[in-house]
Amino acid sequence: MIDFIFTIDYEIYGNGEGSLKELIFEPTKRLQSIFNKTGVKLVFFVEAAELERIEAVKSDLAISDVKYQIKDLYSEGHEIALHLHPQWYKGKYENGRWALDNAEYNLCVLPEQRIVEIVNRSINYLRYVLSDPNYTPLSFRAGNWLFQPTQPAAKILFSKGIKIDSSVFKGGLQHQHHLDYRPTLRNGYFWNFQDDVNEPDESGTIMEIPIYTEMVAPWRMATQKRLGLQQKTTFMSKSPRQVINRLPDLARFRQPLKLDFCRMTLKELTTMAENIISQDKRHPNTYKPIVAIGHTKDLADFDTVNNFLLYIKKSGIKLTTFKETYDRCILSSNEPKWK
Repeated sequence: MIDFIFTIDYEIYGNGEGSLKELIFEPTKRLQSIFNKTGVKLVFFVEAAELERIEAVKSDLAISDVKYQIKDLYSEGHEIALHLHPQWYKGKYENGRWALDNAEYNLCVLPEQRIVEIVNRSINYLRYVLSDPNYTPLSFRAGNWLFQPTQPAAKILFSKGIKIDSSVFKGGLQHQHHLDYRPTLRNGYFWNFQDDVNEPDESGTIMEIPIYTEMVAPWRMATQKRLGLQQKTTFMSKSPRQVINRLPDLARFRQPLKLDFCRMTLKELTTMAENIISQDKRHPNTYKPIVAIGHTKDLADFDTVNNFLLYIKKSGIKLTTFKETYDRCILSSNEPKWK
């Protein structure tokens, strides 16, 4: 059985570049229209830190529209999840530019009390935006997918009501930030974890539902569409040193290709979906939550998004959010192992 979850990171560029209107509000407005026509709900990973800081210093007047949009998405039943780039909190806005604090780039390496402060602050901001003091995010995605070392961040997130992480992409590797998700290639479609997100632990308090990937030859990553978006992202948000630091990660015979509905062509997307359907036919009793990812700042090819959504619906695959998926994962985990 397959459940398909569309998730999107709701954010501007990671160094503070770009406008809220062009990179968040307008693309989300079009995406919202496409999904609402089909009655499908998305999971929006809202980057709370950047929005709070932008509002605080009034660096982008479109923040009012963005806040209204988040509230509107919430009222329509789309899932609002927590996304965090903690380097924003001590960032400074001077002469029309942001200087973010990269000493806080990875939430997971910060002192425990600092993690508590950041998580509390981000959830409180989302409660303020949603005008809902009882709002608690069910799911979390770390900035730049950095969820190592896993503790104490996982413990803190769980204490705030978060039950799902979706930071992992199987086969992921970032030498610079000591991220290594290659061990998860041996894991199933989801798992509970405790001390290490890579290691399944039935007694673990948080569930990992990873971004779906396939390990492919490097040339498979070199489509014109993906290279164009990567070039734009690199130009807008990455320094030459950051580009150089990525080279060891790319010097592998197999690379993790994320199921990215913004960066992939329709042919790539449908081919990956066909592979998933084939897996399901071979193992129909295995529950398969499949997480697709996108970024508002990458949204440009809306025809592909629309056509892929229609393809998934015509394939008979159930489209859902983490709320429903979590309950099914619990039920699936409790089923007898012989099924």
